[in-house]
Amino acid sequence: MNISAGGNVGERLMATGNKHYGSIRQCATDWLEAVEIDARRIDEPPVQFSGGMRQRLQIARSMVTNPRIVFMDEPTGGLDVSVQAQVLNLLQDLGEEFGLTYVFVGHNLDVVRHFCDRVAVLYAGRLVELAEAGRIFDAPAHPYTKELIAAVPQADPDVKMNFNVEGEIADPSNLPPGCAFHPRCRECFGRCKTERPELREWAPGQSAACHLGELPR
Repeated sequence: MNISAGGNVGERLMATGNKHYGSIRQCATDWLEAVEIDARRIDEPPVQFSGGMRQRLQIARSMVTNPRIVFMDEPTGGLDVSVQAQVLNLLQDLGEEFGLTYVFVGHNLDVVRHFCDRVAVLYAGRLVELAEAGRIFDAPAHPYTKELIAAVPQADPDVKMNFNVEGEIADPSNLPPGCAFHPRCRECFGRCKTERPELREWAPGQSAACHLGELPR
């Protein structure tokens, strides 16, 4: 038997020790309305909802216990562009209303640029760059970050992509010595192959784990 939309949200409260059915149902109702789902659908199973509505339902499920930090892994994955925008706008509104901090994991760089304040770039499980979102996209420091930005498709057909990374992604369980990205890096030099770079300040508010930062610029 499929659990209802209200039950899907309410079971999170039950897991925290709230056993009062009336208060759970009312809280679930309030959160369905907060994420712009018609509360009259509280007894319907999520399988009857669209993809975007199911994503809203999961947002309500995440928020019902009043967290301070919400972790999200590809929250707009599988949604069309218009629904993505609606979900992101909803998350931003809820974040401002409830003072939330989001940890957003994503591969769609257009979404990351639109939604995130600060961006951490990882390669093979290692942090390679950390900066304000605008700085990451306008002045990337690490060669891997540069390649990621170059790989973003452009709406202008006259703008050619400059993505040219060869080789396979490093195996996190068997990383090469030195910088994990060095076998694929176009800017690699001797030190990169033997010494793992530490995260260091590249510019005010921007850090990168790259030996290029120690060379004269």
